[in-house]
Amino acid sequence: MIRHSFALLLTFCLFSACQPEKNQVTGSTDYPDLVTLFKTWRAFENPPLLEGAPDYTAATFQKRQPEFKKLQAQLLAMDTSNWTIAQRVDWHIVWAEMNGYDFNERVLQPWARDPAFYQSLYTDRSDVPGHEGPTHHGVTDLWTYTFPLSPADKKRLLTSLRVIQPLNEQAKNNLTGNAKDLWMAGIRDIRTQSENLKAMLDLPGVKGDKELESTIQTAITSTDDLTAWLEKEAKTKTGPSGIGKENYTWYQQNVHLVPLTWEDEVMLLKRELARAWSALKLEEHRNRKLPELVAVDSPEAYDALAKRSAQSLMTFLEQAEMMTLKDYFAPALEVHLGKFIPAEQRNFFWITVHYDPRPLYSHFYHWFELALMDKEPHRDEIRRAPLLYNIFDSHNEGIATAVEEMFMQAGLYDDNPRVREIVYIMLAQRAARGLGSLYAHANEMTMEEAGGIHSEYTPRGWMKTEPELRIFEQHLYLRQPGYGTSYLTGKYLIESAMTDFARIKESNKAPFQIKDFLDQLNAMGNIPVSLGHWEMTGVDAQIRSIGN
Repeated sequence: MIRHSFALLLTFCLFSACQPEKNQVTGSTDYPDLVTLFKTWRAFENPPLLEGAPDYTAATFQKRQPEFKKLQAQLLAMDTSNWTIAQRVDWHIVWAEMNGYDFNERVLQPWARDPAFYQSLYTDRSDVPGHEGPTHHGVTDLWTYTFPLSPADKKRLLTSLRVIQPLNEQAKNNLTGNAKDLWMAGIRDIRTQSENLKAMLDLPGVKGDKELESTIQTAITSTDDLTAWLEKEAKTKTGPSGIGKENYTWYQQNVHLVPLTWEDEVMLLKRELARAWSALKLEEHRNRKLPELVAVDSPEAYDALAKRSAQSLMTFLEQAEMMTLKDYFAPALEVHLGKFIPAEQRNFFWITVHYDPRPLYSHFYHWFELALMDKEPHRDEIRRAPLLYNIFDSHNEGIATAVEEMFMQAGLYDDNPRVREIVYIMLAQRAARGLGSLYAHANEMTMEEAGGIHSEYTPRGWMKTEPELRIFEQHLYLRQPGYGTSYLTGKYLIESAMTDFARIKESNKAPFQIKDFLDQLNAMGNIPVSLGHWEMTGVDAQIRSIGN
């Protein structure tokens, strides 16, 4: 599935065209110099301020380009031949991040094409290490505050909220792109920000605090003004929003380190869609004499089901020796068990949960990984914080999707085989939505048409009940190339790593333990699966295929 010559040629062309001559840079052979360069790179990646807001103007990008090229040249000149595999993995992480900056500046340009880039207020924590999709550097993460505010948090919040007004003004000059779907969908995000800012006025301790009220009101007025400007400008937007097949392939291989082409991903997702549907129908046939699942119909019934299901999952993970359980895993899951939602208001995922939450709770492996980040930060500084540009997606979305089926095959639903049907329905939904996103990035479909695949190929009509989820997901995947497919491309890469891990164990006449595999995967941090595969097994074929 991997196009070796294409990846090599593309990588060679990029670096031969844009990097300074190597003889201008003295290459280091010391790993600590990579850590130092990483710190310098991360400091550079955070843009300077313009009137109190991050500066995304074209002139500033142009002015900073020589400094970026210098950092990139220092990295490329390093001699890693005597480094450990883990150290060379770290080099590739920094390389991928720098490629991400370069791609954003050349192609994606969210500050110029994507109004949602200027969303500043986030009310909830993402279930992956960083914000999903391109995000500016001055956001307000409301979920990090407890109301009423302490004096320190009040000062921090005021400083953060005061970014919104100057950034919104800057947006009107920066947003020169002609990506119609991104523009139209982005208005929705900015409008929602105004609603969330207004809701802040009712938070404990805000009403009556004139400084907080005034700052929030300024942000509301500015956000409403930006929304009106976007709506006016929307009439002029006529262009495509996808980045095209070649750009998509380059981005996946050289930034997210996914060793696949656009065409490979289409084939993989078509295969998974067909497999999910056929497996579902066989499960339904196998279970035809069993009682059908019945959705709970009251808050009390939901709470009992959620508690019972969470306990069932945690007990299974321990008794089946699937992974090492930390004492903070169960509390991390319990916060996200959800609540009863009336049938007519449920989106796809909450439809499944009201029948049996365990398939989705398996996907909530996410919260185990975030708890690990919070409680036991990685010893390696390069891996400690979230990787930039959503480079973590193949790992975090891949493993969360993979364990849905792994836990099922290992026996999680032996007490109720009909729940296996939900696993395949969720798999089909992810394949359908990812396939739609691929066609949208190839500019063969609009975002709405991609959502049609998403809706029509999800079994039982469960994506037709509530359109907001479909719009949210297809918009995110159009904003962040590769995210829509990462659930299944990441799953494929996880299974590929597991194959080599098991094969090597077998060749050494050592027993395979799934616990060993998942524990090692967790211990390496939230890095691209291709790098984890290499570090875990010593097999670097995927990384070599990308052209490094």
